[in-house]
Amino acid sequence: MTKRHLIIAIVLAGLVAGYFYKKKPNPITVDIYTVDLGEVKSTVSNTRVGTVKACRRAFLAPATGGQVANLHVKEGDQVKQNQLLLEVWNDDLKDQAKLQDAQVKANRANAEQACQLGANAEREATRISKLFNNNHIVSEEAVDSKVSIAKAKQAACKAARESITVSERSREVAQAAIQRTLVFAPFDGTIAEINAELGEYVTPSPPGIPTLPPIDLMDISCLYVSAPIDEVDAPQIKTGMTACVSLDAFAEKRCSGTVSRIAPYVLEKEKQARTVEVEVKLTDPKDLKELLPGYSADIEVLLTSKPQAIRIPAEAVMDNNRVLLVKEDGLLEERTFKPGLSNWNTVEVISGLNVGDKIVKSIGQEGVKAGAYIREKP
Repeated sequence: MTKRHLIIAIVLAGLVAGYFYKKKPNPITVDIYTVDLGEVKSTVSNTRVGTVKACRRAFLAPATGGQVANLHVKEGDQVKQNQLLLEVWNDDLKDQAKLQDAQVKANRANAEQACQLGANAEREATRISKLFNNNHIVSEEAVDSKVSIAKAKQAACKAARESITVSERSREVAQAAIQRTLVFAPFDGTIAEINAELGEYVTPSPPGIPTLPPIDLMDISCLYVSAPIDEVDAPQIKTGMTACVSLDAFAEKRCSGTVSRIAPYVLEKEKQARTVEVEVKLTDPKDLKELLPGYSADIEVLLTSKPQAIRIPAEAVMDNNRVLLVKEDGLLEERTFKPGLSNWNTVEVISGLNVGDKIVKSIGQEGVKAGAYIREKP
């Protein structure tokens, strides 16, 4: 072959290569994930948003209606158990209690007088009975008269003492009426809200007619998250299981949670999936910082885990456990695998993929399918 023929062959080969290069489709830039080993957890999460709640919360109102005479706290105050918070006007009831106090004192004085007379009459009856038994100096009629008088006065003494008990019970009734006008803290907590002002008329909520309570008291030293779990997933959850809590207001997860309660019934609401209410209590004081009752929250209950397993991101998995495997030349190939444990983020691979394989994460991207050519996004 002459030099001229060699040059012509090289030119033709370049033209052919250029032709096929132009015919090859432009590669699509995608996100790639390299299959690796790591922890895989099987978890259950809520179907609708949950809520952070205080372990103890009380909507407090006086047991009887009336005008607010004294308001001893303000919003944000820290209060102790049995501390007086609110007082409805009760001057008439206090006067009634004072009247009963006076009645008790009067009845005690009357009882003392009656019992003294009864004791004296009993002594006289005893003396005259001795005279009759020894010498018959006195008549039998006189003895009977003295004994009867003594018994009558002893009965009067007993009646006077019983009147003390009656007046004391009346005083207790008056004091109980006063207590119905007072609102005390049932536990240590924080005044979250006050819906009453001095001089306003407050009353307990009538049955079936909810009204704002004068005082909303919370114990925010203990918080939990209440969230609905789908009825299909609920049977897997047991009290005492570890759980993580995620909040829209904060980036980091709080994983000191423990399942403290599983509702013994299924919520049945119209046009909603049937769910079971699950409560997760946060136990680490650090996780309670900055949290407030009412925050929206999600729970993730840990069912089981494997510390070292072949895993892939859940976002890379298509229907029927399929992924797009990246070949050496950038060609995409569909591959089916056998899954194991899974959660919202990660899926365990039992078989079908190996550590080091590369798969496409952005499976929803336009043009990304088996047979397409791709290149990895920087």
